[in-house]
Amino acid sequence: MLNSKKATIVSTFAAAGILFSAIAPVANAALPTLTPGVITIGTDDPAYGPWFDSNTPSNGKGFESAVAFAVAKQLGYPASKVKWVKASFNSVIQPGKKSFDFDINQISITDERKKVVDFSTGYYDVAQAVVSVKGSSIAKATKISDLSKVALGAQVGTTSLATINSVVKPAKKVSVYDSNDLATAALTAGQIKGLVVDLPTAFYIADTAKNAILVGQFPAQTKSEQFGLVLAKGSALTAKVSAAVDALRANGTLKAIADKWLANVGGARVFKK
Repeated sequence: MLNSKKATIVSTFAAAGILFSAIAPVANAALPTLTPGVITIGTDDPAYGPWFDSNTPSNGKGFESAVAFAVAKQLGYPASKVKWVKASFNSVIQPGKKSFDFDINQISITDERKKVVDFSTGYYDVAQAVVSVKGSSIAKATKISDLSKVALGAQVGTTSLATINSVVKPAKKVSVYDSNDLATAALTAGQIKGLVVDLPTAFYIADTAKNAILVGQFPAQTKSEQFGLVLAKGSALTAKVSAAVDALRANGTLKAIADKWLANVGGARVFKK
């Protein structure tokens, strides 16, 4: 039953011929966001495809841009109430105060990272892959052991780097880069033979970098690797953001977004153990 104040408001709108359901939703001012009535989302710069488009997270194009806006909407924030800020990958996974309410940047959920930041439930199941160049000694590699004697590289702080060390167990020192952009440049310059990244990024690099090719992907681990949204440790928003992600997975929104933006990430051969 409506209280008298609400009943008066309803009557006023009804007299004007306006239905409540037709009123545009407003941002959720009740959530304890950094800026009341606005949700602030962080990501790296540059922001690469297929996760983003044209290095413009705010355009809603690319898998992660679309996911971020969908999560914001699920929380009660329309696109007009979404603010984007730049946050480097390495700064996001470090302890301390954050400039965002949540960050989306292909960051895998790990127990080690959970010690200093909060994660939402996973919004994407991840596979790691290897990119090389045409004519490389590993261009036709089919086994993990084929990769162990060549120079490999990955971005600092990533599960891609962890995959090299724990799965490949290379004989040569691994080259570590501040960004995938720098790592890709090293690959095309011949400084490394293989670059390990997540599978969608591997397809993107193979499609855009000079002479780059996708060699293959690593077999699935017993425990599935997932990307999660990152929040400050102990954030009051974590449970609600996780609930939003869970709702988007349950109603098919995450799958629909993946089908639209990551449709070309199937078909990479799986390395044999």
